Amino acid sequence: MEKVYQYLIQTIGLKKEDVIVVGVSGGPDSMALLYILYMIRRQIPFSIVVAHVNHNIRKESEKEAIFLEKWCQEHDILFEKMKIEQYSDDNFHNEAREIRYHFFEGLIRKYHAGYLMTAHHGDDLMETILMRIVRGSTLKGYSGFQERVKMEEYEIVRPLIFVTKQDIMDFVTQHAIPYVVDKSNFKNKYTRNRYRKNVLPFLKKENAKVHEKFFQFSHTLLEYSSFLDRQVDKVYHQVYQNKEIQLPAFLKLDSLIQEKILYRILEEIYHDDMMVLHDRHVQLLFDLIHSKKKNTYIYLPNNIKVVKEYQILRFTDQVQAIDSYEMELEDYVILPNKKHLERMEECEGNGNDVCRLLSDEIALPLYVRTRKHGDKIALHGMNGHKKVKDIFIDAKIPLAERELWPIVVDSKNQVIWIPGIKKSKFMKKKSEKYDIIYKYH
Repeated sequence: MEKVYQYLIQTIGLKKEDVIVVGVSGGPDSMALLYILYMIRRQIPFSIVVAHVNHNIRKESEKEAIFLEKWCQEHDILFEKMKIEQYSDDNFHNEAREIRYHFFEGLIRKYHAGYLMTAHHGDDLMETILMRIVRGSTLKGYSGFQERVKMEEYEIVRPLIFVTKQDIMDFVTQHAIPYVVDKSNFKNKYTRNRYRKNVLPFLKKENAKVHEKFFQFSHTLLEYSSFLDRQVDKVYHQVYQNKEIQLPAFLKLDSLIQEKILYRILEEIYHDDMMVLHDRHVQLLFDLIHSKKKNTYIYLPNNIKVVKEYQILRFTDQVQAIDSYEMELEDYVILPNKKHLERMEECEGNGNDVCRLLSDEIALPLYVRTRKHGDKIALHGMNGHKKVKDIFIDAKIPLAERELWPIVVDSKNQVIWIPGIKKSKFMKKKSEKYDIIYKYH
């Protein structure tokens, strides 16, 4: 952890007039970072503001906030907290992150802070890069996250990016630093946890310093991305202004520059939240651009609507009403009809609200979307296919509800499940072999 100390003192160059907002959950990672800052403060008397967010998901959250507030009082550190009362987005992790950073930025303005520090470490970087490689992302997205990001009025710094989770655990043990344990970090239903438990141990066995290789890989991708950015700078505002792409000028560009322009637009819209996107979304944009229809549209995650009108492609987040959607089916999704789709480790039910699948028989990842004209499903226990439209009619689903009713498909666009209504031939019984479980509730 000596490298972290030296990074903060020499590379960042902390000074006594600095104010640092540090995001602290109370877990070992953030407590290690907080302790290091506290120790440096004994030499350089800068100000530390602890920002704690109660995500209001686990019953232990209240006790964790009390523990952290007490620790800060004992060590003369400013403590600020907030509690997320409710969620409304279609992606729990995405919305929680947005609320968290909005809270952080409010504290930065309140205390005139120059730095926001978070406890993302080397293992987190590896997990993020691997997840994005599997899901698809931008060139910059594949790099994971940076140790330093300059914002308009402050800088995001991730000092632990150089060390591993084991380094952190050894450090908190050596210095008897108290911390809390979030048991959800061990549940296999979360994608990141599966990478953490199954993939990283293998890579570390191959090379104990593999996190350093990933760090270098990240920097290399950022360098290439920066080069392409400079090429895009020359034409960007010629083809894109006021959230509109002028298609005639856009289509004259090299395909690689076109793709980079689309990714830059998405980065401007989604900021540092590119995890909700992947290459399938960019392909949807290209399909929209090359569509023979003069007037058509698609929805991207977070209700971003993209409209093609003759020779213009317009991006807008001012969605008044949702009449269609398509999103990757991740661990937990809140649907526009206010229902939830959640990946489970175990589930006792066996009705149409539960989906059991064997990943070898389908094309991952799965997607959830509204129905499309001509959708058919190969029903469980029956030969042939049946139109989804007819299934809605048979089930007496009101027309207004049909428009938002979720349809689960795989990457080959095969209808896998109509949640709450019908199962496909891909569905497994409890007595059969399966490795994916989803519940609709």
